[in-house]
Order: sequence, then structure tokens, then C-alpha cells
Amino acid sequence: MRRVFELYGPTETTVYSTGSLRKAGGKPSLGYPFPNERVYVLDRRLQPVPVGVPGELYIGGDKLARGYLNRPELTAEKFLMAPFMPDERIYKTGDAVRFLADGSLEFIGRLDHQVKIRGFRVELGEVETALAAHPSVAESVVITRPDSNGNNRLLAYVVLAVGASAEARALREHLAKDLPDYMVPSAVTVLDKFPLTANGKLDRRALPEPDFGAVEAATEAPRTLTEELLVDMWRDVLQLPKLGINDNFFELGGHSLLATQVMTRVREGLGAEISMAQFFSAPTIAALAEIVERVMIEEIKANEGSENNAGEALAKA
Repeated sequence: MRRVFELYGPTETTVYSTGSLRKAGGKPSLGYPFPNERVYVLDRRLQPVPVGVPGELYIGGDKLARGYLNRPELTAEKFLMAPFMPDERIYKTGDAVRFLADGSLEFIGRLDHQVKIRGFRVELGEVETALAAHPSVAESVVITRPDSNGNNRLLAYVVLAVGASAEARALREHLAKDLPDYMVPSAVTVLDKFPLTANGKLDRRALPEPDFGAVEAATEAPRTLTEELLVDMWRDVLQLPKLGINDNFFELGGHSLLATQVMTRVREGLGAEISMAQFFSAPTIAALAEIVERVMIEEIKANEGSENNAGEALAKA
């Protein structure tokens, strides 16, 4: 019978700091601190948190490095003095963890990979894991970049498995089945391979900017006045110079917040009240125009019915 040991430790603590024997059927764990290692789960004020409460992992002990060579600012940022322990130097790992009842550490995620999207906190690793679950995806990475209004936008990049094929639309639909709207990336870009730094690590800054203007379907011009007005609204909200009536709003970088802006303009400009559910069910201009026109006709009929009823009431009076 094979035994599997789980070990954890950053280079700054040379090297392994915690570990344990994997329990049969158990979740992966960071385990327990090794001899001469001290681990702390602290809040933002560098105070210990109770068992079960998430915090950031800090490590002290005999194996702690002195700092980074010729990088005093980074050393000061990452190597701190523990306020609750005299003369104790600790290393700020950037890992979110919590103590379990048995004294072991559970890994939650990277704090520097937690972002806010439209007011919601998102763990990028969770989106990457969901994307990697697609059978055609071999590798995945998710980043954030601000849009033209300064709002964070999720962008996903994948490398497909050998011989596999998948369209960006299918990958976004795969994510939408299990993730809320704010966690579905605005774009999924397929790459042959990920860019790497000189050290062989993923170079997130070198990931290309998605071309939201490049659509899979052929661009088709508006055929009706409603479609023409919707095109103008979408261009203004999405800030794209060119789009067609069969282009998908969400594949062009749209999300629920921008959809709300379109809905407001439709209400003010066309007098049609449409719901978010209707927008999601008709994410192209051609489909949305049909809904808008149907709503407008229904509202006209309702108003005519009200006027007729009012006229009948006056006649009887």
C-alpha cells in the first residue's frame, strides 16, 4: 500500500514548513508545522484568528531567510516582526488558510488572486479550476484587467488538450452552468501555449488582450429601425466601433452591469421595459429587437385598452 505525504513551504522558509500523511479519502491539507517551524494564521491587524476562521498564513522559525538580496523594500514588505511575540520574525506568505480542529492547516487560496468583480469577491483559482474541468482544456489561467471605465474584467486563457477543439462560446457556456454571472470571464482566448518568464513561470503580463471585436459569426448590418437603435446603444456601452446584429453581447465583453445600462437606454429611448432574464435569453441584437418590439406592441395595446375603458366609463356617465 502506497502512502502519500503532502508537503508545503515557500522558498523563503527553506523550504518545507508543514506536512502530513494524506488520509484515505481526505481532502488535501497543508498538514502540521515541522520541528523548529512556527506558523500563524493572522488577520489584517496581524492578530491571531480563532480555529476555523480564515486568515493569512505567516511562518517563523529557525529556517526563515534573512530577506531578498539587494531588495530592501520587498524584504520589509514580506518579512515582519510579530507584534504578539518578542523578537519573532515572520514571513508573509500571501496564502489564505485556516486552522482545523485537529490543529492542521487547510489551504483556501492565494490572497493575491482574490479580486472584486462588480462588488463580488472572486477567487481566480476557482474559475481556473472550473475551466480546467472541461474535457478539451489542458491548462487554464484567469486574470483581471480594467476596461475603459476602470472596472475590473475577468479574462480567461486556455491551452487545449492535444487533438481537442473548443470554441470560446462553448467554454463560456460550460462555466455559466456552474458559476454565477459575475464569475464568468468576459472573454476566453485559446492559445497554443502560455507565455513564460525567463525563470519558466507564467508571464501574466504577456497574455494578449482579447479582441472583443472579432466575432465568430459574419457581421450583419441592422435591418430595422429598432435594430439600428440597439446597435448604437451597444456600440456606446461596449465601446466597440463595429458589431453586427448576430453578435453575442456577452462574447463582446458585456456583463450584467453593462446589460443594465442597455436596458435603461431601451426604456428611456424606446419606452420598452425589458427584464434581465429577457436580455440573457436574447443576447444578440436581432433577438433582443424582437423582444423589444413585442413589448412595445403589448404596451400600446394595454394603453389602448385603458383609453377604451375610460371612454366607455365617460359614455355611461
